[in-house]
Amino acid sequence: MSDKKPCDQNVYRLTRRKALKGLAMGVGALALPASNASASVWESFFQQHFRELSKEQLQRVLARMEKEYSSSYGQPVTVKATPPIEGVKFGYGLDLSRCIGCRRCVYGCVSENNQSRDPQVQWIRVVRLNKEKGVDLDYAEHYYNPAQVPEPGHFYMPVQCQQCEKAPCTKVCPVQATWTENDGIVVVDYNWCIGCRYCMAACPYGARHFNWKKATVPKEELNPNTHYLGNRPRPVGVVEKCTFCIQRTREQPGRYPACAEACPVGARKFGNLLDPNSEIRYLIENKRVFILKEDLNTQPKFFYFYAT
Repeated sequence: MSDKKPCDQNVYRLTRRKALKGLAMGVGALALPASNASASVWESFFQQHFRELSKEQLQRVLARMEKEYSSSYGQPVTVKATPPIEGVKFGYGLDLSRCIGCRRCVYGCVSENNQSRDPQVQWIRVVRLNKEKGVDLDYAEHYYNPAQVPEPGHFYMPVQCQQCEKAPCTKVCPVQATWTENDGIVVVDYNWCIGCRYCMAACPYGARHFNWKKATVPKEELNPNTHYLGNRPRPVGVVEKCTFCIQRTREQPGRYPACAEACPVGARKFGNLLDPNSEIRYLIENKRVFILKEDLNTQPKFFYFYAT
């Protein structure tokens, strides 16, 4: 059987087996488990791609993960694999006229999605911009620390994964470890990721993050309600990113992602783009809306707008 699989554009990509073979030639840099690693560690490393698992295989994988995570964190941890909801394509709206730059969205996301505290990993960045210059990212300030926000003469722009319809990150992955789901969420199979970081280089929004060291999440701060493709604990040497809180939005239809719930001024909106009566559709059709780096034709499902 060939080691190559055709993708939608008839471009061939490396399978995980091919990447493993490349180690001997210095092509890959996979973090192989230690020779004395447990059987479950090796089983995890060699398990099939998420999209190739049968229902029975998937249930065994989820049960193994729940057992391992529960043991590691000293509390019951659930790992679900809830599929996309039929007739739903998620979209996000952010009102730049309301955002005050408080960064509560950042830390709401960190808490919900089990991001590492040390070293610190954040999926959302909030940049400070000058009102006179407008949305000119050449003058964006990533590090600001005033006594109070908002500041006179400035406005703020949170940036995270734009959940692109034509996501450049998914096209460059040599092992197809990242893809776009039917509900529009771009996901990562952490067990399949080989840590090459091609997707990070391809993303024009700087929305992907690499685990250089073992993630540190205090046991008392762990969110035990996780999703296989979302906020479950990530291993060293993989890429992670925003998934619109997949563990929330698929499990409890109609619920906002954590960042939207944390916003104190209601600047963040979320909903189903396919529902003509949804709030997100109303915003797109009735407000001054723009998308980030529109000229790249990545077709984001993250919309910035001005309500006032």
